[in-house]
Amino acid sequence: MKDRKNEMDEGKISGFFDRDSEFNGELKFRGSFRIDGNFKGKINSETMLVVGDTGRVEAEIRAGQVVVNGEVKGSIQAIDLVEIHGKGRVIGSINTPRIIVEDGAHLEVTCQTSEKAAAPGSKKKEDVF
Repeated sequence: MKDRKNEMDEGKISGFFDRDSEFNGELKFRGSFRIDGNFKGKINSETMLVVGDTGRVEAEIRAGQVVVNGEVKGSIQAIDLVEIHGKGRVIGSINTPRIIVEDGAHLEVTCQTSEKAAAPGSKKKEDVF
């Protein structure tokens, strides 16, 4: 029963920066995290990162899944999936096994899809952006 509770916790929002927030540094989290404010630095997680409509992120991102509704500048490396919604903007690079891009999304990226991206924190030479 304890393991099941941990599985359920991974899917809920465990952290949130609202639209008036500004943060510089390194972010690590479990569960899902949503950014509606401004973030600059590094993000490292094995779970889901959501960049909301008003979110502006300038970072090296390594996460399980990344959902972009706002703007991301930098590199995105996802273990499972990157989703860029219609209002989303990504400038930089993307490395992921699966990618979904909605009509209207803005991309200025180099993109590489492979069967499985490396887990966050792994330091293979080919993973360096």
